[in-house]
Amino acid sequence: MSQTAIQVEGLGKKYRLGGPQQRYSTLGDQVRKWTSLRTLLRRAARSESRPTFWALKDVCFEVEQGEVVGVIGRNGAGKSTLLKVLSRITEPTEGAVDIHGRVGSLLEVGTGFHPELTGRENIYLNGAILGMRRAETTRKFDEIVAFAEVEKFIDTQVKHYSSGMYTRLAFAVAAHMEPEILIIDEVLAVGDAQFQKKCLGKMGEVAKQGRTVLFVSHNMAAVETLCRRCVFLDEGRVRSVGPTTGVLREYSTMTGGATAIVHQRSKRLEFEGVANQGELHSLAPAEDVTIRVGFKCESVDLGKLYVDLALTNERDERVVHAKASQVCNPFPVKADTRFFVEYCFESPRLAPGVYTLTVYAKSELGLEFWAEKIPCLTIKSESDFGQALTFDGLTAAVVPKFTIRVAECEGVASS
Repeated sequence: MSQTAIQVEGLGKKYRLGGPQQRYSTLGDQVRKWTSLRTLLRRAARSESRPTFWALKDVCFEVEQGEVVGVIGRNGAGKSTLLKVLSRITEPTEGAVDIHGRVGSLLEVGTGFHPELTGRENIYLNGAILGMRRAETTRKFDEIVAFAEVEKFIDTQVKHYSSGMYTRLAFAVAAHMEPEILIIDEVLAVGDAQFQKKCLGKMGEVAKQGRTVLFVSHNMAAVETLCRRCVFLDEGRVRSVGPTTGVLREYSTMTGGATAIVHQRSKRLEFEGVANQGELHSLAPAEDVTIRVGFKCESVDLGKLYVDLALTNERDERVVHAKASQVCNPFPVKADTRFFVEYCFESPRLAPGVYTLTVYAKSELGLEFWAEKIPCLTIKSESDFGQALTFDGLTAAVVPKFTIRVAECEGVASS
């Protein structure tokens, strides 16, 4: 029978907005002020008049022992505040949190590290903070150092470490000290790709050992790979709790897939968006996909132009990269004209979900326009395999047409 590792009921955290309302004062000033009842009342009234902000409000969910649960949401949704409350760093304003087991937290790069101590000394310091005996830390020491890949610098003060070295050592300590509950914020984003892959693998090992992991990340692919369930926070409240695939889809739908990010533009060319956006709002996996992007050329001839497209799914995976140079020649673009470029994909069989567009426009003079995360395409969940099914639990990027044949093997004796 599963046991509850984390239980959150009616959790709320309120902050008062604004900075200090008075200058710093001496101890004598404070004593004189606190001896006056009138002063006390004035201070209380000023405090109450300051506006407040609920970072968390009425948050309720449970995490079973041995579960790996993701916490997702936009910036400012309350994810980090929630983890600080669960880690006993911040006291809640209301509600209750019950945690059963020793907690190891990695909320910021180098949390709990002393810059004047060496890497070796900080490993023992963090072990003590996590409640480990010195003998236990010594037993794990070599594994921690090998994982962090800081053997050469283990006796160097950590103030001389790079942010990547800090991260590697901090994560290694938290993951190897065997806490029953491991709480991890989005600190792995500063590591390189190889280290992130290693960390994700380690968290998978931790979960298989029966320990509980609470994982905050904006990397939807990592969340889907590691977590069976997700908590979706929106403006400090729980919007959804459930299986990861469904929650991620709800998150992507609510956020419109993404907000377009323009990396480069020129005065010669203006991007006017996806011209047939309405047609792309809801398609089935087997339907053809036609994407028509519009441009306006300003008062200067561009010469010959290529326009390349790419599609990215909600897990930030590049699914399609279509380069114009593979199928056609560049086309001339004259000044003061509007034009569109149409890409037709024959039954690409994309998995259900929300897709964003990346556009590259390159002329003979160089890159004219580059933007990504442009809201573009939604593939609906209904199956076209002849059955009224949904794709819950599907983690693939495409869904090819396929059949299954089952046959008995000849010459196999039955028992």
